[in-house]
Amino acid sequence: MSTLNIPDDLRYTESDEWIRVDGNEGTIGLTDYAQDQLNDIVYVELPDVGASLAKGDAFGVVESVKAASDMHMPVGGTVTAVNEALEDEPEVVNSDPYGDGWFIKITLSDPSELDGLMDAAAYKKYCEERD
Repeated sequence: MSTLNIPDDLRYTESDEWIRVDGNEGTIGLTDYAQDQLNDIVYVELPDVGASLAKGDAFGVVESVKAASDMHMPVGGTVTAVNEALEDEPEVVNSDPYGDGWFIKITLSDPSELDGLMDAAAYKKYCEERD
């Protein structure tokens, strides 16, 4: 496997979502590992702004030439923004999963839920154990 890109400033789920937290706002996306496994992403479905979702809820779908996968909330919150650019250019998730390939922004409903997520070192080990 190629070298994993796992930024230190994010938290990770076992279902391969990441969250970057700034105050009470979180930005959520799909990890480099997951986009690499899915291959060429051809479609992304995102929730409506204002949707209130609990930790673990499916919030969207990502489809590739290989498979379709639900995206799950790493923590609960209310959607404040969606990355509309992905409607026309879903392949950005492949080329820049931690930057322009973000999916949604939320206001966190319970910041303590972040404690249950993996840090970069734990996620890297988790990915290596699956390969």
